[in-house]
Amino acid sequence: MRRDAYRILQVTETAIYLFAGFLIAGGAAVLLLSTLVEGVRHLMQGDYGEVALALLDRILLALMLAEILYTLLRFAKEGTLEATPFLVIGLIAAIRRILVLTAEAVEKFDLADPAFMAVLAELGLLSLMVVALALAMRLTRSEAGR
Repeated sequence: MRRDAYRILQVTETAIYLFAGFLIAGGAAVLLLSTLVEGVRHLMQGDYGEVALALLDRILLALMLAEILYTLLRFAKEGTLEATPFLVIGLIAAIRRILVLTAEAVEKFDLADPAFMAVLAELGLLSLMVVALALAMRLTRSEAGR
């Protein structure tokens, strides 16, 4: 009886992870398709800067979703959770935000503007976060190698 209940819970857990994986994969597909449609529309209007910014933002978001999907599938197969995929997701998210912020800040470059100073502060914190995540990745990989 106890073994059957445990098995039912394991199957349920795997089904939840797989369903979440299908939702993430579908969301990534819709995201990439909508990016393509919007990109073509902006290209036809001559908004080349908008196309580049949207492509960069959305493709990095799709890569984050792919990394989450990879983590879900690996956890569903092996039953163990690793820190490295989450660190990769964090790195992609931080770099994505840095790139988008810098691309948007180019148009509003005014040192006297307090909003620009806030962007600089955010960029500084994001840069520290990238360094911290990269160090954490290095530490987890050297620990795994021992």
